[in-house]
Amino acid sequence: MTITQILIVAAAAFLWGTVMRERGRSWFLLVASVIVIFWLQPALPIRGFDFWIPIATLVLTIFSWYITANAEARRPEKNQGVIAVVAGIVLLLNLTRYFPVARILTASRPPQIEFYFAILAVSGLVFLLLRRLTKFNAAVLSISFIALTVIFLAIKIPALTYWVSYGLRALAGQSLTEVKAADFRWLGFSYVAFRLIHTIRDRQMGRLPAVKLGEYITYVIFFPAFTAGPIDRIERFIKDLRQPFIGPGNDALLIAGQRLLVGLFKKFVVADALALIALNDTNALQVHATGWTWILLYAYAFQIYFDFSGYTDIALGVSRLLGIHLPENFSSPYLKPNLTQFWNNWHMTLTQWFRAYFFNPVTRWLRSWQRPLSVPAMILLTQVATMLLIGFWHGVTWNFALWGLWHGLGLFIHNRWSNLTRVRAAAWVTSPLRQSMLNISGALLTFHFVALGWIFFALSSPAVAWHVWLNLLGVR
Repeated sequence: MTITQILIVAAAAFLWGTVMRERGRSWFLLVASVIVIFWLQPALPIRGFDFWIPIATLVLTIFSWYITANAEARRPEKNQGVIAVVAGIVLLLNLTRYFPVARILTASRPPQIEFYFAILAVSGLVFLLLRRLTKFNAAVLSISFIALTVIFLAIKIPALTYWVSYGLRALAGQSLTEVKAADFRWLGFSYVAFRLIHTIRDRQMGRLPAVKLGEYITYVIFFPAFTAGPIDRIERFIKDLRQPFIGPGNDALLIAGQRLLVGLFKKFVVADALALIALNDTNALQVHATGWTWILLYAYAFQIYFDFSGYTDIALGVSRLLGIHLPENFSSPYLKPNLTQFWNNWHMTLTQWFRAYFFNPVTRWLRSWQRPLSVPAMILLTQVATMLLIGFWHGVTWNFALWGLWHGLGLFIHNRWSNLTRVRAAAWVTSPLRQSMLNISGALLTFHFVALGWIFFALSSPAVAWHVWLNLLGVR
C-alpha cells in the first residue's frame, strides 16, 4: 500500500468509527473490504486479470464459507442480502469502464460486462451443484484444502507461475513472446489462503464456530490486514465484530493514532531510507569490500523489520478505529536472547499458525508411532520441516529453502544446546550482572544468526548468496 492509500483507508475508518459508530458497521466493513481488494490489486499485463483476480478471491471465500458452514447458516434466505451486495459492488466496479473519468478503484479498465455475468452464472451453477453434495462434506473439505495448496504452489513456484501467465496470455489473445512469471500476481493470496485453510481445518476438527456469510467474507478480506497480516483467528475476529461498538473513546483514539503514526514512520521514513542501502541482487554484486557488505546486511535486517512491523502497526491502528483488535505480530524480536524466543516474537501469528496446524499435529503423529523416533530426531525433523514450509510460504525457490533450512537447523541446535547447558547456565547466573551479560551476548549472537539468514531471503539465487558470504568472510 502507498502512503496515500493508507491515509485514505485510515480517514475512512476514522470517520465511520467516530460518526456512524455501530450503525451499519458490519456492512461498512464488508463493503469497504470488497472495494479495497480491487483498489489495491496492481495492474497486470494480462488483459483484464487485475479485475478477475479479486473476483476469484471473493468466489474462493464464498465457496470456503459454504463448505464450512452448517446447514442452518447456508439457508438461501439468510444470505441473499450479502450475495446481492457483493455482486452489486462488483457490478458497479465493472460498470466504471463506461464512466468518462479516470479509474480510481481498479488498476485498469474493467473487462466487458458480459464476461462478469458469465462468471456470475458459472459460480451460481457451481453452488447449486454443491447443495447436492452436502453429504460428501468431508471429501469436499479435503479436495478444497488440496485445491488451495495447488493454487498456492502455482503462484509461489516461478516455473509454474510462468506457465500460468503463458496460458492466461494465450486465453486473452495476447502476445506470447514476452511472457514472465511476474505477469501474474495475486495480491493478498498468501494471507487469504491461510485464513481459508484455518477455517477448513477447524471445520474438519469440529471446532469452527457458526459464522454468517458476511462475517466470513469480512474476516478473510478484512481491508486493514489484507496485504500484510496479521493472520487472525476467526473465533477471535467475530467476537470483536459482534461486540457492541459505541465508537473509539479518547483512549482508543490515542492508541490507534499512535500505532498509525509509528507505523507510518517505521515504513515510510526508516524502512524506505534503509532500502536505499539494504542488501539486494544489484548491490550484492557491485560491493566487494567486507565492511560495506556487512553494512548492506545490517541495513536489510533492520529494513525488513521496520517495513513489516510498520505495516502491522498501521493495520492494528486502523482496525482499532473500527472496534477490531487484531493480534500483535512483533514484540522486539531482535532483542531476544535465543532463536526460539526470536521466532516466538517475529511474525507471531504466522509462527502460531504453523505451530497449530503443522508442528503440533506432526509431533503428535510421530509420537503415536509404534516405534517412535528418538526425541532429538523428532525435534530435528519437525523443526526443519516447519521452517522449510515457512520459507516456501514466501516463495518456492532454492534461496527460501536454504533460509528455512538455516533456521530449522538453528532451532534444533539451540534446543539441544539449551538442554545440555541449562543446569550449568543456572549455576553460573548468580547475579543480575551475569544475567544481563548472558542476555546481551545471547541477543547479539541471535541477531547475527538471523541477519546471516536474511542473505538467502534477500537474494534471488544461491550463487549470489554465496558471493555475499565470501565477501562477509573477506574471501575473494
